[in-house]
Amino acid sequence: MPGLHAGVDEAGRGPLAGPVVAAAVMLDHRRLPAGLRDSKTLSAAQRERLHDLIQAQALCVSVAQASVAEIDALNILQATLLAMRRAVEGLRLPPRWVVVDGNRVPEARVPVLPLVGGDARLPAISAASIVAKVVRDRLCVELDRQWPQYGFARHKGYPTQAHLAALKAHGPCEAHRLSFAPVKSVLERP
Repeated sequence: MPGLHAGVDEAGRGPLAGPVVAAAVMLDHRRLPAGLRDSKTLSAAQRERLHDLIQAQALCVSVAQASVAEIDALNILQATLLAMRRAVEGLRLPPRWVVVDGNRVPEARVPVLPLVGGDARLPAISAASIVAKVVRDRLCVELDRQWPQYGFARHKGYPTQAHLAALKAHGPCEAHRLSFAPVKSVLERP
């Protein structure tokens, strides 16, 4: 399809705490940031460096999220699609079409295409993957400042042994997704 497109990806579907974050990125294909690839293959320092390059060189970037309350009310898939839709709607330039990493796509006013493995195959999705991950990781550092007993800065809300132990010791905090089974089981125990 001709015309400018946006790549969309998310970060934070699997964690037990914090929002799910989506990013939509429109790149200038004459000025692609060097080193773009799936955020999961990059170190934290590489992601931070690329995040700044993307912000400086992209035609536009939009980041949005779905809150813990929205995740609990809708389910994680629907909340993810909501965050993606918000990110696309937040772009200051209207894309002609959107490509989303994965096999499920949000509703949008323009054509939306799924691309499984897109974060490793399409530069705009790689960029969105990096931006979403860096923003979500920074949010987890903020959560750690509010609730240091859980270690959010280290595990980013994922169900590590340390996080599960803290959850059992302290119970859930406001940042936890109450609909997720490990959190729900702590609430249900006598």
